[in-house]
Amino acid sequence: MTIFSKKEKDEKPVIKRVWARPEMQVTFRAEIMPGSSREDRTYRIKVVRSNGRVILYDFPDEHRERPGLPFVDLSDL
Repeated sequence: MTIFSKKEKDEKPVIKRVWARPEMQVTFRAEIMPGSSREDRTYRIKVVRSNGRVILYDFPDEHRERPGLPFVDLSDL
């Protein structure tokens, strides 16, 4: 019997709390994009990755929720 066991390679990380879902609209804070209107700072989520990061339509790179500063879900407004 071994003391340490290896994880299977095909295991995916478990996200404890889902903060985003595909097609949800998210808005960046004004401090991040100064001089832009709310509409210019709002993007739609294309993909939510298994590590919790998201890929946005028409915006480069991946993004994650910043602790303490959740994105605003505009679909509820």
